[in-house]
Amino acid sequence: MTPTRLALVAYTLALGVIVVDQITKAWMLFGLHLREVGQILVLDPWFNLSFVLNRGVSFGLLTGGETGRWLLTAFSIIVAGGLAWWARRADRPLLALALGSVIGGALGNVIDRIRFGGVVDFLDFSGIGFPWVFNVADSAISIGVVLLILDSLLSERRAKQQADAAKRSDDAAASVGAAPEKS
Repeated sequence: MTPTRLALVAYTLALGVIVVDQITKAWMLFGLHLREVGQILVLDPWFNLSFVLNRGVSFGLLTGGETGRWLLTAFSIIVAGGLAWWARRADRPLLALALGSVIGGALGNVIDRIRFGGVVDFLDFSGIGFPWVFNVADSAISIGVVLLILDSLLSERRAKQQADAAKRSDDAAASVGAAPEKS
């Protein structure tokens, strides 16, 4: 089965997210040597680049050593595969964008788990009260989830509007058919 146009949009976006994510991580690790220096003050205290190797799930939760690393890797690949399958059936542009964002983010972080044993995080907004350090892949996943929720809400609203319009049409047809004839 040939992928639909919207599936190709999702896959292209996923690939773009992976490329941008991996380029930024390579720049942090090998260009700025963030692993060695630990932190680079950018707009202190609001925003800095801080090296964190996240061996757990989101926000460093559920760290589980080597077993956890490979379980999280396998889980992420399965989720990305399921979303890629869903993208083949996407019938709305917003859904395709949402799926592509999450797929790309998940796979970007999988690459890190395989290469480094954890996810490379470096975007640090802790100075404004956001306590977690994250990366481009994490951002894409978060944006994708928000877009999935938005798509769901808009789809429900559209379905309700169509159902209401169909009911009005049926009611109008019934009232025309029930109108008394004039003689």
